Order: sequence, then structure tokens, then C-alpha cells
Amino acid sequence: MTFDSRAFRNALGCFATGITVVTTIAPDGEPIGVTVNSFSSVSLDPPLVQFCLGRAAMSFDAFTTAPSFAVNILAEGQAELSNRFSRRDLQERWDGVGVERWDSGVPILTGCLANLECDREHVYDGGDHVIVVGRVRRLSGSEDGKPLLYFRGAYGQLP
Repeated sequence: MTFDSRAFRNALGCFATGITVVTTIAPDGEPIGVTVNSFSSVSLDPPLVQFCLGRAAMSFDAFTTAPSFAVNILAEGQAELSNRFSRRDLQERWDGVGVERWDSGVPILTGCLANLECDREHVYDGGDHVIVVGRVRRLSGSEDGKPLLYFRGAYGQLP
């Protein structure tokens, strides 16, 4: 390898991504949420999506064992939600956040561009991360609005 981890990270930062908050419920019933930009579709038939989660994440056990999770795709005006769910303080991140509950009971954040409620199908090894694959069971999406984007270490917007 002729590059260091900072050079690798900088190169990956050239790929603009959307921002999501992935949510689930811990075994004790507490809501769990984490900001994720490593999200993508996997398959249309069956409807599968995936996200990557660091093995060092405080929410690692909850996401790798919970039967369900939700992917909440953030709109351009929701940078505060992204920041809130990227912090380690688990207690205050839910204060004042609008939430709905669908079939699985997993928290669905209101006001997002789209929400996907998923059943966990697989968890694969991905180095210092795992790849969590889920089957979409229910969704909602907006025809209006623009996504919250992340590019070169900062939030961005579509023109």
C-alpha cells in the first residue's frame, strides 16, 4: 500500500453521498439512531437495501441483532438531525425529534425525503465495518424536496 488512511479517506470524500439516519430498537426497548452515509440499494426484486456500520459503534450490537431497522433519508434542511445522531450522547439525541411508529415499532423520523422500514436479512463482514442488508417492508417518499448531501467532509446542496 503506497497511501495512508488520510489519503484514502480524502479520495473517498470526492464521492458525494446522501445522508441517512438509521434507527432501530435496543433489546431494552430504547430507540437507537445513528447517522449513516454508507447506504445504497441492493436489489429491486426482492427490495433490498444495505448500510455499513463500524464495529466500534456504540449501537453495533443493537443493529446486528435487532430484527428490524429503518432508513430515514434526510432532506437538505435536516443537517441538525444528521449532526445530532452522529454524536455519542445517546440520551439527548431524541429530544424534540418527530417520530412515527409503523409495523415493526422502529422509530421513523418525520419530515424526511423518504423512509424505509426494513427486516434485517443479513450481516456480512466488511473489515472494520459490517454490511447490514435489509428487506424493505414499507416505505414512504416525497416527490418534493432535495437531499442532504455530504462531499469532501462537509454538507452540500444541489443547485
